[in-house]
Amino acid sequence: MNVDFIFKIAAIGIIVSVLSLVLTRSGREEQAMLTTLAGLIVVLLMMVEKISDLFTTIETLFGF
Repeated sequence: MNVDFIFKIAAIGIIVSVLSLVLTRSGREEQAMLTTLAGLIVVLLMMVEKISDLFTTIETLFGF
């Protein structure tokens, strides 16, 4: 796993945290929750792509 990928996940986390805090303090708890959920989904989709790449590499290595 390269460092760029880790930084991308960290950046998403920081952005989501700031947005969630701003929304919560302005009385928009529901939008804050949706923002957090959207950030989680984005990170999970990124992870699924990396896991798929891993399985493809394993398949290639072992000749499945």
